[in-house]
Amino acid sequence: METKIIGDSLPVVTCKLQKGETVITEAGAMSWMDDNITMSTSTNGGIMKGLGRALAGESLFMNKYTAEKDGVEISFSSSFPGKILEFDLNQGEKIIAQKRAFLCAQDSVNISLHFRKKIGAGFFGGEGFIMQKIEGPGKVFLEIDGEVVKKELQAGEKLKLDNGYVAAMTENINLDIETVPGIKNIVFGGEGLFLTTVKGPGTIWLQSMPMSKLANMLYMGPKN
Repeated sequence: METKIIGDSLPVVTCKLQKGETVITEAGAMSWMDDNITMSTSTNGGIMKGLGRALAGESLFMNKYTAEKDGVEISFSSSFPGKILEFDLNQGEKIIAQKRAFLCAQDSVNISLHFRKKIGAGFFGGEGFIMQKIEGPGKVFLEIDGEVVKKELQAGEKLKLDNGYVAAMTENINLDIETVPGIKNIVFGGEGLFLTTVKGPGTIWLQSMPMSKLANMLYMGPKN
């Protein structure tokens, strides 16, 4: 499968398929495609697996698009201003991503639930108890809110984040929370009571405009 990401703030990924190749996506995510591509809809692994994906922010059903001849193309557009990230995962390699991040993938890729192990991180860490676990082999494409910043953390290296800025991370990254020190910082600092912390070793992808932040800004109105 050959792929190409086109565009900047509202990108689209185009997949060029050879006969028999299949790409999967959540229901309703396809933007346009050539003739000679067939679509089938299923829970892609059974009803329980479909319910698990629904809890992780995706649709209960998934669509499979299979090429009937060589060289046909199918495209998937982002649903929010931001970036599309491409990962080419090896057998057993895993990426942990925020809810709703999955856009499309080769049909060899597995998408499932990832539970936050610590109660505090689930309640107050901004990413919630449930994230997505995406396992190779194969290519997968994720939607990121706003611009993306990639950071490589060494063993024991820690990064503090405002809640919601974690877009994706490698499986060995440890995600937790810590309280903001000082009463004045909590009351007047604007960051709330908790910060998300991530600790290496591993790779983390940060997003500049979490959808939750944008929704809150629109609800509260512009700053005076």
